[in-house]
Amino acid sequence: MFKQSIAAIALMAAATLPAMAHVSLETASAKAGSNFKAVLRVPHGCDGAATIGIKVRVPEGVISVKPMPKAGWKLDKTVGEYAKAYELHGEPQSNGVREVTWSGGHLGDDEYDEFVFRAFITDTFKLGQTLAFPVVQLCDGGATTRWIEVPAEGKSADDYEHPAPALTIIGK
Repeated sequence: MFKQSIAAIALMAAATLPAMAHVSLETASAKAGSNFKAVLRVPHGCDGAATIGIKVRVPEGVISVKPMPKAGWKLDKTVGEYAKAYELHGEPQSNGVREVTWSGGHLGDDEYDEFVFRAFITDTFKLGQTLAFPVVQLCDGGATTRWIEVPAEGKSADDYEHPAPALTIIGK
């Protein structure tokens, strides 16, 4: 009986953990109208090839993005217009970082690393809404893995081979 209980607990714990074979967000939930520290977890390369670049597209409504520099990697920020102006500290924000790229580093296929940025999740999102942060993983030899699949209604990230890292809004 004791062994069965331990096995059941282990199975439940494993079911609540995100798949580590995918690029994912360390924290998969946030409140609208708050700051968010996004930690992108990269658990492996592309089919055996080392990772040499990570590009993440920032969803509309996520503003004031400030990526963390990473030793040994070049950091690029692509700035663009938002679909509408958002208010931040009483000031309208009509443009900002739309994509962040870390490149020129080397993350072996058998190694793990994290890529970090800070952002503000505007209060335009509803409770339970999911925000996708599509990622393109660039690897040695020209290989790429596009973590860009967004689950359709009634599906989950586990239903896809290359799901985009996602964040669920849990309140305001």
